[in-house]
Amino acid sequence: MTTMNTLSNFFIILLVLSLATQLWLIARQLGHVQKNRARVPDEFKDQISLEAHQKAADYTLTRTRFSRYEAVVGSILLLIWTLGGGLEILDQAWRSLGWSPIWTGIGFMVAVMLISSLLDLPFSAYRTFVIEQRFGFNKTTSATFFADLFKGTLLTLAIGVPLLWLVLWIMEVSGPLWWLYVWAVWFGFSLFLMWAYPAFIAPLFNKFKPLENGELKDGIEKLMDQCGFHSNGIFVMDGSRRSAHGNAYFSGIGNKKQIVFFDTLMEQLDGDEIEAVLAHELGHFRMHHIRKRLIGMGIISLISLAILGWLIKPDWFYHGLGVSTASTYMGLTLFMLLTPLVGFFLTPLMSLLSRKHEFEADAYASKQRNANLLITALVKMYEENASTLTPDPVYSSFYDSHPPAPVRIDHLKKQSQPTG
Repeated sequence: MTTMNTLSNFFIILLVLSLATQLWLIARQLGHVQKNRARVPDEFKDQISLEAHQKAADYTLTRTRFSRYEAVVGSILLLIWTLGGGLEILDQAWRSLGWSPIWTGIGFMVAVMLISSLLDLPFSAYRTFVIEQRFGFNKTTSATFFADLFKGTLLTLAIGVPLLWLVLWIMEVSGPLWWLYVWAVWFGFSLFLMWAYPAFIAPLFNKFKPLENGELKDGIEKLMDQCGFHSNGIFVMDGSRRSAHGNAYFSGIGNKKQIVFFDTLMEQLDGDEIEAVLAHELGHFRMHHIRKRLIGMGIISLISLAILGWLIKPDWFYHGLGVSTASTYMGLTLFMLLTPLVGFFLTPLMSLLSRKHEFEADAYASKQRNANLLITALVKMYEENASTLTPDPVYSSFYDSHPPAPVRIDHLKKQSQPTG
């Protein structure tokens, strides 16, 4: 039986503060979007119809209301896992099997993952088959939904169990500096996944066809040469199999880098606009944003694991979170559950950095292609994806990785104006 301590009180305060902040931000977003629903912003009135603007507002309102329930349920579940005794009950059940500490830990952590996934399943299904369906975006069938779930679970187990065994083994045998060795393994594995994803993982879920020869491909290849970007290919992905939303990205590192366009995006934009969108993505490459994010992620994870190296020793860490018996796997599990809670308060800083990168990539794209092309492409994407043009400024500053539409378009218009 565990008892409450100072950590328990701190954890409750942090959880309540996090939930209260989320609900306050959600209330602001709902009020602001509803207030501006009746009128298209002046800077978009010649490009976005009132009907499209109101659809985006309603889509945003629906998703935001649903996020309120997700936030409340997520906080309750975290409380049940910890102070409610969920982890303690599960831990004692696995300990009763008499397995070795490492395999007990693997079984316990896999069970936590599977239970968490099952608890999230109704939310995921509702988002897909109710919200996305209501606004005409869902193209996912129930067969595809459950096939993705099955393949994702198998892939996670196939990759995660060996990695988890290695991490727990290092924690058991490496002494006080185990966190440094675990960080090296984790960071190296993250780089490997970035390399392997486009070639081996993504094709398990989507079909990728090389972009057909023609004027668009010639223009894209010219743009890539101009930007000094060498890829393993340009592909069109069957995004329309699951959603009507359009997007583009490049993935992979080293000789596995590849450019991917959703087939939905290809239908939404013309060739010049697609090149402008790609110029923005290449801007992230040329401005070394991927590298900077990797370095930042590496530093944060190193500091986090160093903190865990200190927290994992004292009994008060476990007792304060509802667990009676200390173990390496329980320490790791508790830390993984607490990290999003603590990380929530770093969200505004991470969002600010991301928006800075977006502005820089826009500026780079404006030097490669006419900024007006990127503006028209973005406006079309805002309309097709039902992205609200009027987010609450505080909510947007806290959460949004991309600048709000009016701010971003205004910056691009300044890029398109001659200087001097």
